[in-house]
Amino acid sequence: MSLKSTLSAATALALVTAGGAYAEAHSPTITIATVNNGDMIRMQGYTDQFTEQTGINVEWVTLEENVLRQRVTTDITTSGGQFDIMTIGMYETPIWGSNGWLVPLDNLSDDYDAGDILPAMAGGLSHDGTLYAAPFYGESSMIMYRTDLMEAAGLEMPEAPTWEFIRDAAAAMTDRDNDINGICLRGKAGWGEGGAFITAMSNSFGARWFDEEWNAQFDTEAWANTVNFFKDMMDASGPAGYATNGFNENLSLFQQGNCGMWIDATVAASFVTNPNDSTVADSVGFALAPDTGLGKRSNWLWAWALAIPAGTQQQAEALQFIEWATSKDYIELVAANEGWANVPPGARTSLYENPNYQDVPFAQMTLDSILSADPQNPTVDPVPYVGVQFAAIPEFAGIASEVSQEFSAAYAGQQTVEEALAKAQDITTEAMEAAGY
Repeated sequence: MSLKSTLSAATALALVTAGGAYAEAHSPTITIATVNNGDMIRMQGYTDQFTEQTGINVEWVTLEENVLRQRVTTDITTSGGQFDIMTIGMYETPIWGSNGWLVPLDNLSDDYDAGDILPAMAGGLSHDGTLYAAPFYGESSMIMYRTDLMEAAGLEMPEAPTWEFIRDAAAAMTDRDNDINGICLRGKAGWGEGGAFITAMSNSFGARWFDEEWNAQFDTEAWANTVNFFKDMMDASGPAGYATNGFNENLSLFQQGNCGMWIDATVAASFVTNPNDSTVADSVGFALAPDTGLGKRSNWLWAWALAIPAGTQQQAEALQFIEWATSKDYIELVAANEGWANVPPGARTSLYENPNYQDVPFAQMTLDSILSADPQNPTVDPVPYVGVQFAAIPEFAGIASEVSQEFSAAYAGQQTVEEALAKAQDITTEAMEAAGY
C-alpha cells in the first residue's frame, strides 16, 4: 500500500472515530426523577434498550418517596427545569395540569393505544378530559398475609375481612420469641406514606377530612376510633419502631418473614411472591382491605405516572421515553425476561384480558381492589373533595404532611392520640381558613 493510501485510510478512520465520539457526546440526554420502588428500579435496568433504539440517553435521579415529592414539587413550582420527566401521581397531576405546569399528553401515537389505559387510572391522571401523565403502574391496597401462620393460628382469612378480624388475627400470629409481628403497617410521617394509610383506613371507620362546608373533622369520634384502633393494634402486634416504617421498610420485613400480615399497595404482590427476593414467597395469600361494616373499605387508588414538566427543552425526547416505558411492548419485555408476575400492574385493560396474566395469583384481587375504590365518593358521609387517600386540593399536601407528623409522634408515644387529633384539627382549620375556604 502506498503512503498516500495509508494516510487516506488513517484519515478516514480518524473521521469515523471522531464522528462517533461527536455523536455520542451530542446525543440528547433526558433527566428523570423517580421513586425508589421496585418497579421503577427494574425499569432502569432496561433503559439501555431504549437508548439503543432511539439514541436518547437517560439520567436517573432516584429518591425516597417523601424526598421525591419535595424535589419535584419545588422544581415545578419554581420552574427550576432540573427534570425532563417527573414521576408523580393522581394527586399532583390534575392540579399541576390545570395550572399549565405539565405538557398535555394529547399527541400519543396510535400504536401506544391510550384508550387501553384503565379508566380509573386515566381519569385520575387527567384534567378536563386531557391526560397529563401516563401510568407506569396503577395500584390499590390489599391484605398480603402468611398462609402458613394463619393456618397455624387456626384461622382462615375471609376474602373481605373486617378490621376486628384483622386485629384478632394479628394478635394470634404474633410471636415475639421468633421475631414475627402479627401485622406491619405504615406509621411513617408523610402525606403519601403513613398519611395515605391512615386516611384510607379512616374512610372505613366513617371518618373524613372535611365536612361539606370544608370544616376539619379531626375532633370527631370516627377519627378517634380510627387512630386509637390503629395504635392499639400496632402496639400489641406490630414491629418495634413502626412509627418510622413506610412502604419499603414494611416490604423488607415481610420478605424476611417478620410479618404475619401487611396491608399496603397491591403492586407489592410481585415482590413478596418472588422467590429471588422473598423468603416467604411460597406461602402468601391475598384479601381485600378491611372494613367495619359501614360500606367503605380501607383501600386507596393511586398510580405512579410519568409526566413532562412544561419547561423542559427535551419535550419530544421525553415523550418518546414515556411512550416506551408505559407501553404494551414494555410489559411484554418484562414478561419475557422476568415472568408475567413481575410486569407493571394496574395500568392497562389489555393486561387483565391476557390469559398469561390471569394465571398470576394476585391479578384478580388487584383488579378487584382497584375497581372497588371510588375517588368520587370515598367516605361514608358526603365530602366536597375528590380522592380516596387524599383530598384533591392544592393545600392538602402541606396540611397532611404536618398532620401525619403528629400522628407518627402519637404512635411513637411522644404524645397521646387525643393530643395528636387536637393538633391535627388546629393545623387543618388554620390552613383552610388562611386559604380562604
